[in-house]
Amino acid sequence: MSSRYAERLNRLPPYLFADIDRKKREAEKKGIDVIDLGIGDPDLPTPPHIVAALCEAAKDPSNHRYPSYEGMLAFREAVADWYRSRKHVRLDPDSEVLTLIGSKEGIAHSTMAFLNPGDIALVPDPAYPVYRNATIMADSVPVSMPLNADNEFKPDLDAIDSRIARDAKLMFLNYPNNPTAATVDTDFFKAVVDFAHEHDIVVLHDNPYSELTFDGYEAPSFLAVRGAKEVGIEFNSLSKTYNMTGWRIGFAVGNSEILNGVKEVKTNIDSGTFQAVQVAGIAALTGPQDCISDNLAIYRTRRDTLVEGLESAGLCVTRPRATFYLWVPIPDEFSSSIEFSMFLLERAGVVTTPGIGFGEYGEGFIRLSICLDENRLEEACKRINALL
Repeated sequence: MSSRYAERLNRLPPYLFADIDRKKREAEKKGIDVIDLGIGDPDLPTPPHIVAALCEAAKDPSNHRYPSYEGMLAFREAVADWYRSRKHVRLDPDSEVLTLIGSKEGIAHSTMAFLNPGDIALVPDPAYPVYRNATIMADSVPVSMPLNADNEFKPDLDAIDSRIARDAKLMFLNYPNNPTAATVDTDFFKAVVDFAHEHDIVVLHDNPYSELTFDGYEAPSFLAVRGAKEVGIEFNSLSKTYNMTGWRIGFAVGNSEILNGVKEVKTNIDSGTFQAVQVAGIAALTGPQDCISDNLAIYRTRRDTLVEGLESAGLCVTRPRATFYLWVPIPDEFSSSIEFSMFLLERAGVVTTPGIGFGEYGEGFIRLSICLDENRLEEACKRINALL
């Protein structure tokens, strides 16, 4: 039967998280008490006022019909107000905000909107796998922009081959960054805007960790830079900010022409976001925001627990200023990130994500998530310490 699959499926690498989940289940079947630091899925519950808004909206028959493709105007207005108050970016809710079934969907549809077969997309490496995979699904060519520690895990725009830059149609970016937890300032985004203007490239900035910041750092929006709205859009979601990963609601904001391209694809593939979920999204964006600071206090404690525990085990750890990830170099005695991850799983029952799963330049690192309660993080550190 596999011979009937489209060739593009053969070009896709195995989806990293599915493979990790399979190995985790195998360990659990052996009776191992597995501590999963692999996947970044908030374990904290969605705030009660958001859940209550959904329950009430779900009872309203007017929400039981097909939703609009672009999303409820009230939701888009809430997004625009949120961006103005938190990111100092002004948006027209009619033309510069598009509701998404989670930002992952919008990212994938963007490649279909702007890439013809054989076109080039500039993709950070290491990165969230969807950027590369969505490019492949559009029968296009992902070209890596290496993210190295020497450059603080930012792409070196000057190092991009001039012919590649000339032919590229899209550039994916993601700061605060998954998997490296790297952060940037507006000066970096200014350089990106200049580069995009020079080479006529559409910039797609993925910003789901915008509110998960620590130690006084505030993550800027790409759109806060002068000229950014002329060349790109920004994706965001309620998943990480409000613990709503399973709700599947996000948005894209910025250049109206680019958003229209994404919407054109959406109208032919999906039927929009369930209106009751959008009502809950309005409650999230316009309601009390102390849930964000409450989350951050918990994540900060967890981050420090994991950093200190890993340091005591002899690992070299940088304390991140954003996201809920740690990007940790593997010890010298291990030849690959997969080898070290399997060592931790099989010998300590601790799941981590090998860096190679995020791209060629992720080799030599593992990613760990703090989406577990502090006691489990402490136990994971004890087990790793006992091994190393």
